[in-house]
Amino acid sequence: MEAKIEEREEENRRKWKRTKSSEASFCAINNLDDGCLMHIFSFLSPIPDRYNTALVCHRWCYLACHPRLWLRVERSMKDVSEPGVFPNIETAVAAARPGDTILIAAGGSHSASNIQIKKPLCLIGGGDLPDETTLICSRGSDSALEFMSTCKLANLTVKAELGCCLLHRRGRLTIDGCVLQCETNPLDYLSYPIVSTASATEQLSSSLNSHSDGVFVSQTRIEGGSKAVLTSGDLELQRVRVIYARTSLLFWFDVEH
Repeated sequence: MEAKIEEREEENRRKWKRTKSSEASFCAINNLDDGCLMHIFSFLSPIPDRYNTALVCHRWCYLACHPRLWLRVERSMKDVSEPGVFPNIETAVAAARPGDTILIAAGGSHSASNIQIKKPLCLIGGGDLPDETTLICSRGSDSALEFMSTCKLANLTVKAELGCCLLHRRGRLTIDGCVLQCETNPLDYLSYPIVSTASATEQLSSSLNSHSDGVFVSQTRIEGGSKAVLTSGDLELQRVRVIYARTSLLFWFDVEH
């Protein structure tokens, strides 16, 4: 009789331990301090993973949107003192550190003319679709954005009247899920969505980089202009793929040596 009682007590103890361990594993991530959680969030892709973590709770929203993880461009910002928030793209790029992600708010249009990017950055549109976040390059500007380092552009629409939408000088430029539009006008032959001037000489001078220079386009809509890409250096258009999606054409291609 005593042996059976001891067996029951031992079984209850085991059950209690299993319950406590499962509870501990369930709440472990929320027991971490803010610094640890923010470090974990930094490994997530900005869109959609890190964006989705901000929807979990107030604490996760604060950490996922912290300026240490990304900067934000808000045209209608009211509090100028708010850290990590800027009224335009140029000031956000100037304040960014190498490796930062800049989230550009959806709605309306953002001015972008001859903005030079000389450090590795990621620029992402904050809308569900690239059409919801538009960068406008004014007439008379060479380009909206000029890339002189390895960068990524995602979920954005870039419009240019003349000149080009994106000017690639050097580095590895990735364009994913964007819309590049050159305005249709009598001088359409002077417009190009993408212009690359990178050359093999510049690649040798930057041989410390792990990746060679090039432009890599995926799932991007290109409209207007004389042709999709103009190269004046040693890079060539390669591996072109086009898919017809309802009323538009989506392009995949690489421009490299």
